[in-house]
Amino acid sequence: MANKPVPPRPAPRLYLATSEVDDPSQLASMLPELLAAADIAAVLLRLKPTDQRTMISRVKTLAPVIQNAGAALLLDGHVELVARAGADGAHLNGIAALEDALPSLKPDRIAGVGGLATRHDSMAAGERGADYVLFGEPDAEGQRPSVDAIAERLQWWDELFEPPCIGFAASREEAFEFAAAGADFVLVGDFIWADPRGAKAALTDAGQAIAQAYEAAFGKARTGAEKTGTEKTGTDKTGHG
Repeated sequence: MANKPVPPRPAPRLYLATSEVDDPSQLASMLPELLAAADIAAVLLRLKPTDQRTMISRVKTLAPVIQNAGAALLLDGHVELVARAGADGAHLNGIAALEDALPSLKPDRIAGVGGLATRHDSMAAGERGADYVLFGEPDAEGQRPSVDAIAERLQWWDELFEPPCIGFAASREEAFEFAAAGADFVLVGDFIWADPRGAKAALTDAGQAIAQAYEAAFGKARTGAEKTGTEKTGTDKTGHG
């Protein structure tokens, strides 16, 4: 029985993290141009802590700008505000936070998770229903694994597991490396906002780096898979034994 052709692997997309937002008006005015400049799947909104009513107001200011551009809006934590503010989900830090958040987020909203120090933690997050896993973000002390270690973790996950994996990139070069390693999305943040040329130029560069990495790493492999109808995938990815 002939193998069915394997569909082309989707190109990685950007996941844009904001700086900590106090007054959302400037960001709201910038976002339409930024969201049009690159293929941004989602925006991770980092809120400056204050009272809940003020934070909800900030989210509601930004939500339509982001969602009308076709991107999802996730809150960095603040699970209790997601539904009330009209966000699409939340990013959680660690397995315990994920478990606590799942009852209020599922099935209608996104529950992503980072803070996964070990492979076991990563697999546990996937088993519990995380919509994505994030690798490579700094810990509470600002430390993070090496670029090679992050790329290796992304490659391992991509080959074996179904939920999307995201690489936290601190530079254009890291965005390239993580896309080449098999990240489904690449999270970019501080280096975008700090770029002296402006965020639009930095985002455009990051998007181009991802596209180049995807073509270099998967273009030929994709063509070969389409010709033969075979592709190396893990059991959990394909759903077949």
